[in-house]
Amino acid sequence: MTSEADLKVVRRDYAKRAAAAAAAAGTGKRVERAFAEVHREDFLGPGPWPVLRLSTRDYAPTPDADPIHLYTDDLIGIAPEREINNGQPSYHAYLLGCANLRDGEHAVHVGAGTGYYSAIMAHLVGRAGRVTAIEYESDLAARARSNLAAYVNVAVIAGDGTIAPFDSADVVYVNAGATRPADAWLDRLKDRGRLVLPLTTDKGFGTDADMRQGAVFLITRASEGFLARWISPVAIYPCAGMRDEASERALAAAFKNDDVRRVTRLYRTDDIAVDRCWLKAPGWCLAYD
Repeated sequence: MTSEADLKVVRRDYAKRAAAAAAAAGTGKRVERAFAEVHREDFLGPGPWPVLRLSTRDYAPTPDADPIHLYTDDLIGIAPEREINNGQPSYHAYLLGCANLRDGEHAVHVGAGTGYYSAIMAHLVGRAGRVTAIEYESDLAARARSNLAAYVNVAVIAGDGTIAPFDSADVVYVNAGATRPADAWLDRLKDRGRLVLPLTTDKGFGTDADMRQGAVFLITRASEGFLARWISPVAIYPCAGMRDEASERALAAAFKNDDVRRVTRLYRTDDIAVDRCWLKAPGWCLAYD
């Protein structure tokens, strides 16, 4: 078993590699420190652990229960029978870097799983900030509550993250694939608040998942409305409560063109001219201006 002293070195190297993805957002050093501080093994249950091999889409157990096996850029199954994983570290580092969590802010984590990335967010907002971690699966929420018990600036809610009540937020970080933004996520964003929003079609999850059928947008509340920009492709577990058939069809149509990176605004109306929109669905759209 690797000693704690050696694990500390391994965590620092892992954090440096993961946070390299956040460097482009100018937040790499802060993200790196947070990843180095949080012990991934504290959130994944007893080992050996199931590692998702993307080449085969199958899980393979780590050789033993030594935590050193967790400090790689791999997805680890937290409920592998449901294909629910602790996500890829470098990917979350990049998205968290784009969200740019700051000291003293309130972050809401929708789809918190067993709490690992909620803990990282707690480090990013500091003792003066707080995190509301919301998890739909009751068993995972119970694990998150236990895992995060020592984090006095984190509150865990078991429930539907699309309707669960939470205070106004500086950041809403969604870790599940929706077909449209929930009203609560937009309504409760503070001015200059940021929403990390994965949008996926029905082909954005499972063994045949296609990352070309999903996109993550950074939505920023501004006085005149909501700014939007594409930040990543994505394939991710679907968001319970936020799978709308009409919006899914609109997404599938939108992904057939290559203009997603031109998106600059989200409108909570569908009366914008078609030629101004990348996606137009009942009640909302993503537009080029």
